[in-house]
Amino acid sequence: MIQTKPIAHRVGIAEVVFSAGEEQLKATGLGSCVAVVLFDESVSVAGMGHVMLPSSSIDQSKVPAKPGKFADTAVPYLCKKLQQQGAKHLKAKIAGGAQMFQFSNSNGQLNIGPRNVEAIKEQLKHCNIPLLNEHVGGHQGRTVVFTPKNSVFTIKLFQKGTFDI
Repeated sequence: MIQTKPIAHRVGIAEVVFSAGEEQLKATGLGSCVAVVLFDESVSVAGMGHVMLPSSSIDQSKVPAKPGKFADTAVPYLCKKLQQQGAKHLKAKIAGGAQMFQFSNSNGQLNIGPRNVEAIKEQLKHCNIPLLNEHVGGHQGRTVVFTPKNSVFTIKLFQKGTFDI
């Protein structure tokens, strides 16, 4: 029997992509960016946002074209679109938000990774979406793959191995 590899949809920086069943969602090279996945196991649908910044208040002009760029627009957009696809019991998993560079005398403005994570968690809480698992922080990049059919979020830490959450 010939085995076929599942389709993997690439989720680029500031993008939002949707899939169903065995079609995977993949974000590569996450540093301070965060991959946020919303999914509904009962209908086997999912969406992934590759969030770059915590708040759209810095550039409202980018919101219509790139709702995945900001935490405060990505989560509501994912929620709305998945509900239109029949999702009623959304859950979330997140990964990323590393502090890739060390800054001395920083007032926190350059801590984009942790700020992205915090903003996504606030949006999930606001939208009443439970966060089931997370793998965030640290100082190294990640590549992530999510499969809606089984809700497995595979994380590959550079030079550290691969595991599922």
